Amino acid sequence: MTSTRTRPHPGGLATLSGRSVARIGYGAMQLRAEGPDDEPVAVLRRAVELGVDHLDTAQFYGDGLVNRRIHTALAPYPEHLVLVSKVGATPAPGEEVPLRLAQRPEDLRAQVDDNLRSLGTDRIDVVNLRRADAAPGLVAEGDQVVDLDDQLATMVDLRDAGKIGAIGLSHVSADQLRHALPVGIVCVQNAYSLVDRSSEAVLDLCREHDIAWVPYFPLGGGWPGQRQVTELPAVVDTAARLGVTPAQVGLAWLLAHAPQTLLIPGTRSVGHLEENLAAGDLALDAETMATLGP
Repeated sequence: MTSTRTRPHPGGLATLSGRSVARIGYGAMQLRAEGPDDEPVAVLRRAVELGVDHLDTAQFYGDGLVNRRIHTALAPYPEHLVLVSKVGATPAPGEEVPLRLAQRPEDLRAQVDDNLRSLGTDRIDVVNLRRADAAPGLVAEGDQVVDLDDQLATMVDLRDAGKIGAIGLSHVSADQLRHALPVGIVCVQNAYSLVDRSSEAVLDLCREHDIAWVPYFPLGGGWPGQRQVTELPAVVDTAARLGVTPAQVGLAWLLAHAPQTLLIPGTRSVGHLEENLAAGDLALDAETMATLGP
């Protein structure tokens, strides 16, 4: 096995659930499209070759298709690979938004079991609880309005049973994160980028408690009407001056903005994967950071 010292670490190293991981990982959501497995499998294997050791997925990505592709590509899983999944929704094929919320404790347990089966493992290193209290995104109604404490108790039970290694949160407020701290939260996934800094207070709390910060939609454009980071004039100008892509500038800003940031950009292309990982080599000086955003 390749040792930690000799493996590449895109973006350097940070900590996730007590383990050292490269600061740029891989988010597998874009591998959910139907079709041959060859391209998704190639992307996953190349990611690990290039030092990715933090892989983010979910059973509701393609109704288990992404997890099965991960198993095909990487099982038996390398010991250094940290597998992260999330719960809180299930697939709804054919609907305008192909997801439905599944927030109840029994739903969370079933989703963890589904993830274990499709990934072909008996333990998932980290599972993120995705809350649905506020837009954007699906908002809980009726029996899907579940008390956070009930969900946390379920996640603790799953951790105690050895089915998950650690608990993360997603789409949460600073108050919710603060409330959940006693159970031991190892990471937070919220939308965050140069065009969406609405979770700054959550990031501040992660800084204070040394919790890994894993922004999704790191280049914006995830919500209807939201701008893309790659369209911002300051980003475009910086990319031209440095001879890199605007996407690399947007990712490098996130890495420089907070040391506990772990990125999980996704792609179906090996070439684009390599570009994303190369953003870890891009150092932005103080003047550039100030120009882009403090």
